[in-house]
Amino acid sequence: MPITVAIVEDNDQLRGTLAHVIGRANGFECVSHYGSAEAALEGLPRQSPEVVLMDINLPGMNGVECVRRLKRLLPETHVVMLTVYEDTENIFNALAAGAVGYLLKRTKSAELLEAIREVHRGGSPMTTHIARKVTQSFQSTGPASHSTENLSQREQEVLDCLSRGFLYKEIADKLNIGYETVHTYIRRIYEKLQVRTRTEAVAKFLKR
Repeated sequence: MPITVAIVEDNDQLRGTLAHVIGRANGFECVSHYGSAEAALEGLPRQSPEVVLMDINLPGMNGVECVRRLKRLLPETHVVMLTVYEDTENIFNALAAGAVGYLLKRTKSAELLEAIREVHRGGSPMTTHIARKVTQSFQSTGPASHSTENLSQREQEVLDCLSRGFLYKEIADKLNIGYETVHTYIRRIYEKLQVRTRTEAVAKFLKR
């Protein structure tokens, strides 16, 4: 079954390009695209896409507020921010609202499709630059924690890669392990750390 994707983006040209890229890619289906948060909140509950690509700077309601409301309507839908904003405030506001990933609009098409696959498998993709901002923020706050002591050496290596913003495929290549093995390690990491997202796992890793 193809991964169903919806787009919320006010730039007509970019919205059309994204819809074209996703619609033509094997294993994906672009079920809808919207130019405003208000239109998306009205239409998306009828379609229940698996993944939504969300801009932040939308006319009227902004993308962060749209994510917050959409997650109440469609709790199983995964939202990835696709934006030009790289500041820490927007990143954390989006993640706090319920977004599971944060990508920049300059992300290449192949990387975007891989990020959607990662989200569909339960991951939280972020570009390396964004992941660095997240980790730097965590490094500068809070006392040390020993919550990662129960992780195996390999699990800590996987978590270190996550903190650097690596995609699952990149982790598999770097550590010379299978793609599905990466998912197994990450599932164990989440269970041991009692977290549900990459951001929470990385936070505990950096405070160790």
